Amino acid sequence: MSEKFLYSLARPLLFSMDAEAAHHLTLPALKRAAALGLTKLIKQPAADPRTVMGVNFKNPVGLAAGLDKDGAFIDALADLGFGSIEVGTVTPRAQAGNPKPRMFRLPAAQGIINRMGFNNGGVDAFVANVQSSRFYQNREGVLGLNIGKNADTPIENAADDYLKCLEKVYPYASYVTVNISSPNTKNLRQLQGGSELDGLLGQLKEAQSRLADQHKRYVPLALKIAPDMDGEQVKNIADALLRHKIDGVIATNTTLSRTAVEGMQHGGEAGGLSGAPAFELSNTVIRLLKAELGDALPIIGVGGIMRGADAKVKIEAGAQLVQLYSGLIYAGPALVRDCADALRAR
Repeated sequence: MSEKFLYSLARPLLFSMDAEAAHHLTLPALKRAAALGLTKLIKQPAADPRTVMGVNFKNPVGLAAGLDKDGAFIDALADLGFGSIEVGTVTPRAQAGNPKPRMFRLPAAQGIINRMGFNNGGVDAFVANVQSSRFYQNREGVLGLNIGKNADTPIENAADDYLKCLEKVYPYASYVTVNISSPNTKNLRQLQGGSELDGLLGQLKEAQSRLADQHKRYVPLALKIAPDMDGEQVKNIADALLRHKIDGVIATNTTLSRTAVEGMQHGGEAGGLSGAPAFELSNTVIRLLKAELGDALPIIGVGGIMRGADAKVKIEAGAQLVQLYSGLIYAGPALVRDCADALRAR
């Protein structure tokens, strides 16, 4: 039986549960299946190697950050056929995140609203999980580590949190993602603006250079940005990325827009909206970035990929790689191969 058919059987049960409860059921179940060798039965995408940011990806379809915030399920997720696994967002200190309920499905729109708030066990526990994974130990593929700031760290001290995390995750990462675009940590998106962004990127770049000398290995830095920006804001970010020689940009995080879900149950919940309603918003930012960056800096496209054809649109908009998250909730693990097949057909 195909994983698409099996997921079609499991989905009604999962969708009958609270969204976060289903999340906490699914990942441990996947880990148990992996321990029993069942995930090895999943048909893997054919090899389709790409080199981006100087890193070799076995295929262009990656897992976006957010699904595995603590890096506790890396090995099981790797069995699904991803060309890269990105885990986090992690913060220097453990934090519980925002009050529950904080995750809501909008099935009619194939969307999800979350206001999780970087709930995670802190960077030391995160690094221990990464170190203990077979995926890391055997260097089985590309591992992105996504870093953020604690909710109670004043925004003017945000760089300290990013630098602490970078220092700790650097030795274990294929690349590091700097998340300044979650809408669920107060004032975080302020870091996308002018002087704040310049200050943060400058300090991160200095640290990257020092860490590269210390560990005798250069680990690329990617910046993850929001979809809720106009052309001028995107231009300013592109200029900063080029000026500071950042290695890549991930476009985009969740949106604050509710245009696509107005009037729907849960449509007015606070938080970031992902899934199909974020698709075109993300594509617009990718196109704007591509116009500003050309081939000088690679774009990783994420937001609303629900089928293989959507992944192709991201690449045509200017992305070199894509990432999945919310689409997996609606389509199941078969989405990985669907997207990989669609992109290889190019």
